[in-house]
Amino acid sequence: MALPAKSYARTPTPGNPARTEAWALLETARLMDGAKTRGPAELLGALRKNWRLWTIFQAELVDADCKLPPELRGNLLGLANFIDHHTARLLANPEPKQVDVLVNINRQISEGLLEGQRAASAKVVQSGTAPALDALRERA
Repeated sequence: MALPAKSYARTPTPGNPARTEAWALLETARLMDGAKTRGPAELLGALRKNWRLWTIFQAELVDADCKLPPELRGNLLGLANFIDHHTARLLANPEPKQVDVLVNINRQISEGLLEGQRAASAKVVQSGTAPALDALRERA
């Protein structure tokens, strides 16, 4: 089976937040990975883009309307905190080899998002309806 990240598009899928988030994570991972050999200016720019992306995730995670389970929110906020600290260290002292940590985190989170999307699509095919519709029917 091919890894979900191997077949991602170079543009996000409109109307699908999880796929858009996966795309953004993969795109910043690609930028950081490529910038490691292109000099400090490009590396710092890629690191700042990734940091901004994770800042957006943090803002969503602390929002009172966030629908994620509390345990998952806490885990992701802890990961975002690690990314903040690691990125700050790299911005102060750019070490290309240390960028791999951020690249790998982005790739793993994006693969999880894409795998979740694949599983949800498979459920739709099996049941003939979207999971959200199934949940509404169960409540009725």
